[in-house]
Amino acid sequence: MIRLNKRGFTLVEIMITVSIISLLAAIAIPQLITMKRQGNEVLAKSNIRSLMTGAEIMMATKGHYPTNFTEFKEFMPTADTYCWNLTGWPNPYLTNGYIYTCETNTSGYTFVAYPTTPGSSGNVTYTATSGGVLTPL
Repeated sequence: MIRLNKRGFTLVEIMITVSIISLLAAIAIPQLITMKRQGNEVLAKSNIRSLMTGAEIMMATKGHYPTNFTEFKEFMPTADTYCWNLTGWPNPYLTNGYIYTCETNTSGYTFVAYPTTPGSSGNVTYTATSGGVLTPL
């Protein structure tokens, strides 16, 4: 009597397992990418609203909008992590696929968050202007 000792997996079993894993990955990976992009957009919108709040608090307190980094940092302690082109601001800040820019003077401001790679880092450019107007909503 010959006894066959069967150890390991057959080629067919391995191919079926790999096929199932590939199918699950093909379904999950695009969803993960979409969720990351949507998360980037929500974060950009939140950051722009934070900048708006700081500028509006400064207007209510001092009677004018920020004109330099030092002045704005007093009302927005995390300001150095956002804008770069206001006098004295640090280099461009890139976070989660968005770059933030600021234009301010004593009578108004414009804060912009735009995706570095539209489609993969985000699809929406957010702009905030004086008086707390954020577009797109």
